[in-house]
Amino acid sequence: MITSSVPIIRFAPSLTTLKSELIFMSTNAKNTIVIGMSGGVDSSVAAHLLVQAGHTVVGVFMQNWEDEEGDCTARQDYKDASAVCTQLGIELHAVNFAAEYWDRVFSHFLSEYQAGRTPNPDILCNREIKFKAFLDYARELGADTIATGHYTRHGQIDGEPALLRGVDNNKDQSYFLHALTPQQLAPSIFPLGGMEKTRVREIAREANLHVAAKKDSTGICFIGERHFNEFLSTYLPAQSGEIVGPHGEVVGKHSGLMYYTLGQRRGLGVGGSQSHSEDAWFVSHKSLANNQLHVVQGHDNPALFRQEFQVDKINWCRVKPAENTFRCTSKIRYRQSDQACTLHLSEDKRRARVVFDVTTRAVTPGQSAVFYQGDECLGGGVICDFEATTEK
Repeated sequence: MITSSVPIIRFAPSLTTLKSELIFMSTNAKNTIVIGMSGGVDSSVAAHLLVQAGHTVVGVFMQNWEDEEGDCTARQDYKDASAVCTQLGIELHAVNFAAEYWDRVFSHFLSEYQAGRTPNPDILCNREIKFKAFLDYARELGADTIATGHYTRHGQIDGEPALLRGVDNNKDQSYFLHALTPQQLAPSIFPLGGMEKTRVREIAREANLHVAAKKDSTGICFIGERHFNEFLSTYLPAQSGEIVGPHGEVVGKHSGLMYYTLGQRRGLGVGGSQSHSEDAWFVSHKSLANNQLHVVQGHDNPALFRQEFQVDKINWCRVKPAENTFRCTSKIRYRQSDQACTLHLSEDKRRARVVFDVTTRAVTPGQSAVFYQGDECLGGGVICDFEATTEK
């Protein structure tokens, strides 16, 4: 239970104010809906449900990366999407957003790694491609509504569009959609948000969709089967440097700061010595100015934990909070459980000092801190470099 003298801002009133995708799908009015088709089981089942609900459905396959070497699965994914659309009797458009992806997502991805941070391109891809370039294209086709296979829900609170967690805790993807604006959420629906993944596969089997058993995609498409460090080195020059222990002693050599992230253990190449124990080494800090990688021993070393940090570029999915200080929960990575915290916001509500109730391991600059009140995803921002000074 959260207890504090700091006010708790209640963004979400009663659940009776929420309108789910299933309610939308069961209305008498039949809508033209453009759905993003990835070739996977999720978007395929989402399209199937919309067709079954009687809507006019148009599929769009988005190619976001020019894959000359064949490491990405886009070719096979397009074949799968095409086969599903043929079976469902819906039209499929193939659209190349590679230029938009390079300008709006990949260039940022590279600049963040070059600055020593660890970005999450999926979040930016959702904001700039799947719910911007794709939304614009859908409107060109004459549709006012788009759908995707994300495991999240679209609700309405006090007449405003709201982003809600998916009911499947293991698949909830609201973390990756926290950068969407109200204008992007308003025309978007998520048919799978109220379902468990196991049920989605059951529906796919019942509908005889050939992708029913297809494995979920993981990682970043443009990297594919290639080794991440090898891929990154083709775009950014790596500069080797010193790996420094807790007392400033040199304990090894790193191959480039961009290849490491906070809390990392694997690939450090630091072994035991007479002056240190046999405990494993972990990355605790990156010093870009000195090109030094700082490491400590032990998974639970205090140097790996932080209780407060700064976030910038905060997006609010529904409305900006009225208070500058309030209580909520937050997660700093996708699979992390929510942690109770206090937010101290700047006047423009675009920056915040986040103070957790307890220390949290591996708070990583470049990653996103996402804020919640119950099931509602309020929004989130990018974790700043620890040396950076931001308005409190």
